[in-house]
Amino acid sequence: MGINEMEQFAQIAEAQAGQRLDVFLAGRLERSRVHAQGLIRQGAVRLEPAVARLAPSFRLRPGDIVYWQPPVEPNPTDPPAAPQPEDLPVDILYEDADLLVVNKAPGVVVHPAAGHAAGTLVNALLHHCGGQLAGRAGAERLGIVHRLDKDTSGLMVVAKTNRAHERLGAQFERREVRKEYAALARGTWRQLRVTCREPIARHPVHRQKMAVRAGGRSAQTDFLVERQWPRGRTGVSLLRCQLHTGRTHQIRVHLAYLGHPVLGDSLYARAHQIPGLEKPARQLLHARRLAFTHPASGEELALEAPLPADFTQVIESLDRV
Repeated sequence: MGINEMEQFAQIAEAQAGQRLDVFLAGRLERSRVHAQGLIRQGAVRLEPAVARLAPSFRLRPGDIVYWQPPVEPNPTDPPAAPQPEDLPVDILYEDADLLVVNKAPGVVVHPAAGHAAGTLVNALLHHCGGQLAGRAGAERLGIVHRLDKDTSGLMVVAKTNRAHERLGAQFERREVRKEYAALARGTWRQLRVTCREPIARHPVHRQKMAVRAGGRSAQTDFLVERQWPRGRTGVSLLRCQLHTGRTHQIRVHLAYLGHPVLGDSLYARAHQIPGLEKPARQLLHARRLAFTHPASGEELALEAPLPADFTQVIESLDRV
């Protein structure tokens, strides 16, 4: 098959073998996996040697050549479209004139970005608040002080006023906000309390990933094992994870480095079936507790979000086996 003039291509090296096609393509395009999956399903990506059905989950082989059309970049002089209010469900645990604390559902993108112009948490909150969200972070990130990955669930604080946004942001910068996550991870532990202080930086090859790297930014996560279920050669553990820094993908990176990747994490762990369990649809990571000082009253606010249904279903399955 000949090469189209507009196509770009890359040959898969030994070190890249086994990587999913959508993950590889997202990294090369510097776009989201959803964007890459759309291109694959539209037939805008091809492979040599050809395969009968090219799916986003296809595992690349050494010597494979991937061809794709480069994405059309938006005109940098065009202003981004302002997010529009959308009547979408949102679980609000606390609200006053200055801020909200929401329990973000898994699968929800926090703010509009490439490939996610609508259907985000910001769109839902604009509808709920009648447009009253802090604009300090820009039009696309109205009210957003910190963020969670699309497939991570749990607590987020959102600012309604610029003053609240500034003061909450300062608390995050000074590491005064206490964040605790729950994770279901692969494997059992000999020590029930472990601290990981390995530095984190962008992965040198796979640009959509982070990695433990010398010279990276300092990072600290404390892990407490709450429960363990030995299963087959690995088992499963329920962890309490306390963040002392806020690096991108920090918990996921540290757990993968320690040999206990988060269940369902397709970016930082190879697919592995736990005996008696279905493969999770997303990484089982949940922002369970959040505590901070109210930016107006100075009072301490501490909230907790219960484990979501997919967590409890896995735990119930482990208890039954």
